[in-house]
Amino acid sequence: MSRAAFSRFETRGYWLLVLVGGAVALAGFLAAHAMETEGHVITGMDNQVVWGMPHVFAIFMIVAASGVLNVASVGSVFGHAVYKARAPLSGLLCIALLAGGLFVLMLDLGRPERVVVAATHYNFRSVFAWNVFLYSGMFAIVAVYLWTLMERRLAPWSKPVGIAAFVWRIVLTSGTGSIFAFLVARQAYGTALLIPLFLAMSFAWGLAVFLVVQATMYAWNGLSLPAEAARRMRHLLALFVVTVGFLVAACHLVNGYFAKNLAFERFILVDGGVYPALFWAVYVVAGSVVPLALLWRSGATTRDTVAAALLVIAGAFALLYVFIVGGQAWPLEIFPGYRTSSTFGDGAIAHYAPRGPEILLGFGGLAVAFLVTVVGVRVLRFLPQDDFPVAPSTAPAGR
Repeated sequence: MSRAAFSRFETRGYWLLVLVGGAVALAGFLAAHAMETEGHVITGMDNQVVWGMPHVFAIFMIVAASGVLNVASVGSVFGHAVYKARAPLSGLLCIALLAGGLFVLMLDLGRPERVVVAATHYNFRSVFAWNVFLYSGMFAIVAVYLWTLMERRLAPWSKPVGIAAFVWRIVLTSGTGSIFAFLVARQAYGTALLIPLFLAMSFAWGLAVFLVVQATMYAWNGLSLPAEAARRMRHLLALFVVTVGFLVAACHLVNGYFAKNLAFERFILVDGGVYPALFWAVYVVAGSVVPLALLWRSGATTRDTVAAALLVIAGAFALLYVFIVGGQAWPLEIFPGYRTSSTFGDGAIAHYAPRGPEILLGFGGLAVAFLVTVVGVRVLRFLPQDDFPVAPSTAPAGR
C-alpha cells in the first residue's frame, strides 16, 4: 500500500470510528434522558437493587482508570524504560476511562442538572463526598502528568508528578473499595478486604485494557511490539490475575467463616441462579483460568495476550455483576444482630434483569472513553516510542 493510499485509508477509518463512537454515546445519553423523564421504573432497578447494570459499567471504568495508570507509574516512579515509553498512552487511557465512568454515574443517579449542588455541598461523613475530590483531583494530576511527559522543558518534573499520581490513584481506588467496605448492612460487603481487592482488580483490569488498546494501535500502524516488552507485560497481567483470584477467594472464605453469612455465600456461589453461573463459568473459568493458560503457554503470541486480556475484561464484568447486583438481591439486614419485621419484602430475594436503557447507558460510557482515546491518539503523539521492527507484510510503503 502506498503512503497516499494508507493516509486515505487511515483518515476514513478514523472518521468512521468517531462516527460509531459518537452514535453509541448519543444513544447512551438518550437512554439516560428516557430514565430521567419516565423514571427508573423503565429499568430493572427497584427499592432493593438500586445499583444495576449502569453501575457495573461505571465501576469497571473507574477502577480500570486507576489501574491503567500503573503502566506509567512503573516507568516514571520505578524507572523501567519499557513502561516509561508507554506512560503517555497510560495517562490518556486513565482520563478516558474516568470520563466514561463518570458519564454513566452522573447520568444514572438522577437530576444531573444539580451536579453543581453536589459539587459545592458536602457531607464529609459520606465516602461519596470524598470521591468528588478524588475524581476531580485525578483528572487534574493526570493532566499535569501528561504535560510533564510531553513537554521536554518539564521533563525533570515528570517523576515527582508521577509519584503524586501514583499515590492519588491508590487513594482513589481505596475510596472506591471503601464505598462497599463501609456498608455493614449488606452481607456481601462490609469487610476491609475489599480495599486491597479493589486495588488488585484495578491493576489487572487496567493492564488488560492497556494491552488491548496498545495491540490495536500497533496493528493499525503496521508495527510489532518488542518481544521483551510483550513478555514483561504478559507476565505482569498473569501476576495480577492470580492476585485478584486469591483475594476474591479470601473474601468468600472470610465471609463464609461466620455462620450468619453461610446462607448468603451459598446463594451467591451455589444456588443463586444466574449469580453462581456468572461467577464460576465467566469469572473463574473464562476470565481467570483460561487467560492464565494463554499467558503462561510456551510460545505465547500477541494474539494470545490480547485474547487473554479480553477474557479478563469479560470476567471483570461478570465479577462486578455478581458482587454489585447479587449482593443487593440478597435480603437487606437493616439492623445487624437484631430481629426486625415489617409488612414489605421481609426475607425476599430480589429479581433483577437489566433493561435496554441501562445497557445503552453503560455502552454510552464506554463510547465516551473510546472517543476520548481515538481523538487523543489522533491529535497528539501517544503511540509508545520503541525501536520498532516493522512488519513488512502489513506496513505501508514509505513509512
